[in-house]
Amino acid sequence: MELRTTFEIEPSEIKITYNDPVLFIGSCFATEIGNQFVAGKMPVLINPSGTVYNPVSVCNTLDTITGGKKYTRDDIYNYNGVWLSFNHYTDFSSEDPENVLESINSIAERSHRFISTARFLFITFGTARVYRWKGSGRIVSNCHKIPSSEFTDELLSPSGIVDLWDEELTKLKSLFPSLKVVFTISPVRHWKNGAHGNQVSKSVLFLAVEELMHHPSKPGYFPAYELIMDDLRDYRFYDDDMLHTSSAAINYVWQRFSDCYLDARTVELRNEVLKVTRAFSHRLTSAPESRKIEFARSMIDRIKTIENKIPTIDLTGEKAYFNKILGE
Repeated sequence: MELRTTFEIEPSEIKITYNDPVLFIGSCFATEIGNQFVAGKMPVLINPSGTVYNPVSVCNTLDTITGGKKYTRDDIYNYNGVWLSFNHYTDFSSEDPENVLESINSIAERSHRFISTARFLFITFGTARVYRWKGSGRIVSNCHKIPSSEFTDELLSPSGIVDLWDEELTKLKSLFPSLKVVFTISPVRHWKNGAHGNQVSKSVLFLAVEELMHHPSKPGYFPAYELIMDDLRDYRFYDDDMLHTSSAAINYVWQRFSDCYLDARTVELRNEVLKVTRAFSHRLTSAPESRKIEFARSMIDRIKTIENKIPTIDLTGEKAYFNKILGE
């Protein structure tokens, strides 16, 4: 008896290799999948403005990157002595406004250079519920723990999301003709508005994305939500809070993602890289000196082989660590 409802995912005609920069923007689930690229030392940029959950905030992040906008003092806000941006994560906040502006503008410039050469842009929507700061009437990406009385909340409509993203997809196609946009819906549940509220929010996202799939730029769709909710469909695959996905679930989704977007050679190369990065992470502390030296020498040889296959890869830190063991 089959106790799962598995389904096929049509492999992407366009594959991701070590020569293809990939940009992830969206909810924390986008970060989890993007981190799989980081682990394999693949060219990736993840949420340059911090994690964003709703379609408007994702769009604002992209507009900051692609529009060449320079943030000034008028674009940030001082709350209890801390300067912050409602479009950015708390890591950008500081008591010094110049530090905030420098951080925001430098990452925007770097992100623009990155997306200019990127092959894929994966967009993960987490919720259709948004918050507006009463001070400006604008939708925010982060409330920065400012009292809720300073904000109003609302549920976006499918048509509103479609109108916004029709324009955004057209702009992206014009600026970056070879960029492939792929939508996903996060399986992470937003429980603040309860079970029904979460389902309504996800339904709005699904309806909007379904309509956006007809855009002339032909965006793709990866069924991350369906893999968790319909394929795995078990609380064993959720974290202790029962809202976020477990590492086992993320690994499963990554495997299906890899099967869809990575060719066999890239998978093989990534597995070789993982042997080095995992060895680097698990430091040799109690092993005999002779064993450390032997292991380090084998890792250096492996790194040289990888660098010959992937000239653009950066294993500087790993190489330095193993060379130090060898006394070089």
